[in-house]
Amino acid sequence: MDVPWWVWVATLGGLALLLLLDLVIVDRKPHEVTTGEAAKWVTFYIGCAILFGVGVWLLGDSHFAIEYFTGYITEYSLSVDNLFIFMVIMSSFAVPSIHQHRVLLIGILLALVMRGIFIAIGAALIAQFVWVFFIFGGFLIWTAISMVRKKDEDEEYRENAVVRWVRKVFPVTEDYHGARSTVKIDGRRHLTPMFVVIIAIGSADLLFAVDSIPAIFGITQDPFLVFTANAFALMGLRQLYFLLGGLVDKLIYLSVGLAVILGFIGIKLVLHAFHEYHVTPEWLEISNWMSLSVIVLVLGITTWASLTKSKKDALAHEQAQRAGNNA
Repeated sequence: MDVPWWVWVATLGGLALLLLLDLVIVDRKPHEVTTGEAAKWVTFYIGCAILFGVGVWLLGDSHFAIEYFTGYITEYSLSVDNLFIFMVIMSSFAVPSIHQHRVLLIGILLALVMRGIFIAIGAALIAQFVWVFFIFGGFLIWTAISMVRKKDEDEEYRENAVVRWVRKVFPVTEDYHGARSTVKIDGRRHLTPMFVVIIAIGSADLLFAVDSIPAIFGITQDPFLVFTANAFALMGLRQLYFLLGGLVDKLIYLSVGLAVILGFIGIKLVLHAFHEYHVTPEWLEISNWMSLSVIVLVLGITTWASLTKSKKDALAHEQAQRAGNNA
């Protein structure tokens, strides 16, 4: 898709305006985000993402609009799976509830900038080397297999190399100092846990990009669509964090569904690479409509199966408790 420079500027300006709006309205006065407030903002951001896709459809082409919507749904779904890690990080750093929104806002903003760099590098590689599709596809298939193998393992947050480096180089206070990231103590500047947890969130999301960026390149190779799908998915992620809360734990089959999606996109990338080398027949190409249908179907089935299983487990637990009390 041929995107003029002014469209890039207008899109980046619109995204910056949305972030500023969020910062001014929601984070102007630190508070605990309620479920109702989060639901309104999630609806707002999803609406913005849909309106953008409609704009692509009307001003561009239905082909590119389908690619955008498929990429957006994929990125948003992968982000939901990452919310559990965010919750573990928040708990590990004991972030006060009134400051959690700011931590997510700044951390995800950093991740968005770094993802933009990743996308630019990925787009340049794909434009020059067809064999990159084999690497991306193989990596996604390997990631899918790994997700299925470790689905029963307990998630536990371990500080990554970036966070450990920050702690080693800079003095960090034991306690929070409101929303401040740095504080001066005895004439020396110290970082606060607020700064460290922002780095932890941002760097964790960057690690998530290792599989999400190749995944969306398996859907569309247009840098504009890749970036905007990532941007809208990330911007709505903060409010989704407060909306879902403990519901994330009930989506017990989500990782399996995401593994199926990543494996499917990996196979699509490999087939596309073979097609570029004229090895496979044209009918073997996986269309965008087929990709969108498979992704929506898998997400629908895994969500329904997860909530049904969680409901049955809760009912069985309640019955077991009643039997124990009557004994």
